[in-house]
Parts: sequence; structure tokens; C-alpha cells
Amino acid sequence: MLRLHQAIMTSSPKRVPIPKNGVDYRGKVVLAPMVRSGELPSRLLALKYGADLVWGPETIDKSMIGTTERVNPVTSTIDYSRVSSNGGRNPSVPLKENNIYRLHPAREHGRLIFQIGTSSPSTAVEAAKLVAPHVAGIDVNAGCPKPFSTSGGMGAALLQTPDHLASILSALVTEVGNVFEIGISVKIRLLETPEKTEALVRKLCATGITGLTVHCRTTPMRPRERAIRDQLRMIAGICKVEGVACVMNGDVKNRDEALQLMQEFGADGAMIATAAEVNPSSFRSNEEGGLLPWRKVVQEYMKIALEVDNKWGNTKFTLGQLIPGKAEVYRKVTGCKCYTQVCGALELHALLDQAEDVDRRLDLSQAYGQTAVSNAKMTNKTAQAAAGRTGAERTLTSETRHPLSERGVGISTAMAI
Repeated sequence: MLRLHQAIMTSSPKRVPIPKNGVDYRGKVVLAPMVRSGELPSRLLALKYGADLVWGPETIDKSMIGTTERVNPVTSTIDYSRVSSNGGRNPSVPLKENNIYRLHPAREHGRLIFQIGTSSPSTAVEAAKLVAPHVAGIDVNAGCPKPFSTSGGMGAALLQTPDHLASILSALVTEVGNVFEIGISVKIRLLETPEKTEALVRKLCATGITGLTVHCRTTPMRPRERAIRDQLRMIAGICKVEGVACVMNGDVKNRDEALQLMQEFGADGAMIATAAEVNPSSFRSNEEGGLLPWRKVVQEYMKIALEVDNKWGNTKFTLGQLIPGKAEVYRKVTGCKCYTQVCGALELHALLDQAEDVDRRLDLSQAYGQTAVSNAKMTNKTAQAAAGRTGAERTLTSETRHPLSERGVGISTAMAI
């Protein structure tokens, strides 16, 4: 009996094997899946600031099925697109191709988790197979409370049909995870009682998944309501026994808090959502300097958005999250209609030529004419003339530009707009 007890005490915890092309969620602080705020530039910026993994926005399986996969030679991304049905009634108007999903195989390699919205094992498998060669894992969204998701039997609606949800996960594990050697995971919310949550977690852990994320809110709760963590230790304990990594989500503000909460509640990992949407440098630890000023974050975001030809609408939305609403430039940015205009408004003059190229590729310059380009460049020249320098004398690259403190400019003054 004593030997048996010693064997139990010294044996290693059970762990579901991590496939060779997958990734272990343990010890990770990650970017949560967010519609609009989880597009490629936001993910790359989160990785730059220290996110260990990034979840893409929920992508509906049926929207992926039928897409064409292409390598974009300009951005080095892999794009999944389909021809829009809009405009089909007018033969003289060429059909527009819509980009459904974009990933960067080099910069996101081994760190991107594709989150899928689904209500069917067969369509989930069909869609997941399209991206499986390029991602580290497939995550099923079983927590979104929005009507566009639940009305189709997806998202949080799956929590009310545990057997069906388990069948989706089992199909993905067998037909996608095992074939492409990547992990399959699921993101859930709390159920009405701890007993129901416990039964659900046990059922899902038995499907062969490598990770389970719990959003510490019930389906009716909204982000403004404080996350409840009463059941988190119980969920983390079940996952540990079953060998499944448990990731916590809900009101995690930064890396240091994430690590503290993981230790306190026994979770293996933590997701940052809203805090990263407002300032993705929340992934930086206090030792690394913590949060950066919003201007610095916006500058880095704009560089990345231009590098990957991000959709203008998404860039404008994201800037609206990153720039404080009380800032004077916020109103200017909301009135911008292309990259050239917004670079002018933000005084990112070094990016103007690149912005003009992107506007041309995205047909933004054609839509809004050359006025935006002329005005932005004139503003740049006027600013340089006011400073007594010409464009040839002034280089705005980060390599040659001295810090504000070295130029005698106080931080508070520099940030006032």
C-alpha cells in the first residue's frame, strides 16, 4: 500500500500529447480571439510586444469553404478569398474579391491558433483542413453570446448541446488534428451551476483536445460585468487530471497580472482581450517597461498595417480603439478615408510614400482622388519649412531620430495633442 501511495505521489501528471506541429498552451499569455481586433496587424503587434500565442478572430466554417488560397507576393501573406456576389447583377461591374482570412506564415509560424465558428462536425472539418497546414492549432468557439453566432447554433449555443459539441471536437481531433499533427482546443463559458460546468468540462476533455479555455462569465453576462472566478480552480483541476491545458479568460489586464492569476487559480495559461485591444503593449512585463504610450503603439501598428495591406476599414476601426477618445487627433482620424490621410493626421510623414502605394493597391486613391496625397505631402512640407529645414535635410526614420528627451522636449508636452 505504501509503495502504491509513493508511486502515485511521484508519478508525472497525465498530459494529452502535443502533436509535433502543435503548441502547448501551458505557461503562455496569449491574445484572445476578437472580431475586428484580431486581424493580422493586431496579432503581429501583440507578438512584437510579447504575446506567446495569438488567436485569430472567429471565422465561420461556411465562409472559409469555397475560398481560394493564394500567396500574396506583395505582403508575403497567405490569403483566403472568394468572389463577392455583390454587383453580380451588373455585368459591366467586375466582381470584387473579398479576403476572408489572412495569415503570415513566417511571422506567425508556430504561434497562430485559428478559431472556427461552427455547428457541424463535417463543415468544421472541411474548413479546418484548409488552414491546418499553416497554423499551430484549431480552436472551436463555444462561448460567443452574440446572436449572429448563437442563432446559427454556433458559439455559446453549443454549451446547451454538450454531446453535439463533443462530436465536433472528436471529428476535428480525428480528421484534422491527427492528420496534420496540430492541437485541437475549445473555448467555453461558465454554465448556470458548477455541477453543469463540471460535467461539460469532463465530457470535452475526453474528446482528445489539447487545450480548453474558459471565459469566466456566463452566456448572459457582458464584458462590463466583472468576471467570476469561483469555478476556475475546479475547472483547472479537472483539466490537470485529464492532461488538458487550461487557459483562463476574463478581466486579465496585463502579463504580470496574468501570471499571478495563473498561479492563484491553478490555470495553465491566460488570455488578454480588452486590455490588448486598447493597448497591445499590455503583453510587456513591468520589467520590460510595461505599457507604452499610445502614440508609440499607434506608430508601430501603422507600420505593420501598411506592410500587410490591411483592409482600410479594419485599420480605421483599430485606430479608434488605440487612440484615446479625448485626444484631439482622434476626431481627425475618424474623418480620414485612406492611409495617406491618416498618416498625415498622425504626422507619420516617413510612411507617406508607403501609404500612397497601399492606397493605390486597395483602390483607395482612386476612390478619394489625389487630394489626400497632395494635402498630406503639403502638410509635411509646411511643417518642415516652419522648422527651417527642407525634406532633404530632415530624416524621420527611427534610426536617426533622437529621443524627445534628448531634444529638450518634455514627455507631457510631446504627448499633448
